[in-house]
Amino acid sequence: MAVKWIGGHSSPILCLNASSEGLVASGAEGGDLMTWGEDGTPLGHTRLEGANDVTCVLFSPACPTKLYASHGETISILDVRSLKGSLDHFHVNEEEINCLSLNETENLLASADDSGAIKILDLENKKVSRSLKRHSNICSSVAFRPQRPQSLVSCGLDMQVMLWNLQKARPLWITNLQEDETEEMESPQSPGQLLNPALAHSVSVASCGNIFSCGAEDGKIRIFRVMGVKCEQELGFKGHTLGVSQVCFLPESYLLLTGGNDGKVMIWDVSSEVEKKQKSPTKHTHRKSTKRATYTNQDGNTNTSVTHKEQGKILPKLSIEHGEKVNWLLSTKIKGCQNILVADQTSCISVYPLNEF
Repeated sequence: MAVKWIGGHSSPILCLNASSEGLVASGAEGGDLMTWGEDGTPLGHTRLEGANDVTCVLFSPACPTKLYASHGETISILDVRSLKGSLDHFHVNEEEINCLSLNETENLLASADDSGAIKILDLENKKVSRSLKRHSNICSSVAFRPQRPQSLVSCGLDMQVMLWNLQKARPLWITNLQEDETEEMESPQSPGQLLNPALAHSVSVASCGNIFSCGAEDGKIRIFRVMGVKCEQELGFKGHTLGVSQVCFLPESYLLLTGGNDGKVMIWDVSSEVEKKQKSPTKHTHRKSTKRATYTNQDGNTNTSVTHKEQGKILPKLSIEHGEKVNWLLSTKIKGCQNILVADQTSCISVYPLNEF
């Protein structure tokens, strides 16, 4: 059983983020935005102008009281100490924004929208510096690469995944997930969903900056490696029985958190596959890949499982039967302990505490 944070929203929660100081923000349908303390106490609430769904929230790493929020076609910048009224707002996208991403130097903010466009907002000069238009359908997710402030990856409902460098207005590399099925997918589940189109819902880049993951409607999880101006698929496996709505690498590791429309939340250890071709793995990766992950429930009981390859199958390191379609996943430390926060079709946040990896 998860710990439930309640009393904040009255509609489904769509997005989550946490500050470096442990504050959690959540955005919901109808323009609802909340901030929460580490104990799950609602601290602040506002309804953003226009009452459009809050589709993404993002704390500033450099200034943890600053929060970016996308709602409709607008990006608002708020001070979480006083949510009434925004510090600034931008209307640079033509259609509803689905995802925001800040680069490491925090001078650029990427916003991906329903038209398929990605707008790059220069935060210092408060203007659009690039407009990236190559997706032919909704651009569902965008992520700057750590350690490379001019590079980002994106994916969309056109089933395409793209690598961009902001010095160019066109992508450096594109793959179509539906066509790129040369490698047989491994499945821990029963075979099926072969007819589901590979609509790409979510991308996440590992801390090393060269490895990223994509989750798609066909239930598959794909791991890519960036190699200069192109990428290659390192791994592909069936992770969920329905669409993969969220992928999220844990910091400083190759542990991947995924959530699906099948109501499951899983952690995968892809380090063994990644390190086969990586001569200089990140500092903590090897250590972490050899340890166990434990989920502790409210009764104090633990369930422990270790990722391994068995008869050619990739198995999850940890699997949680959450029971609701996952809208957003967040891994963050609360009171010194690692936790998974889950937003779903309900109005509460589910918190699953984990031990240290």
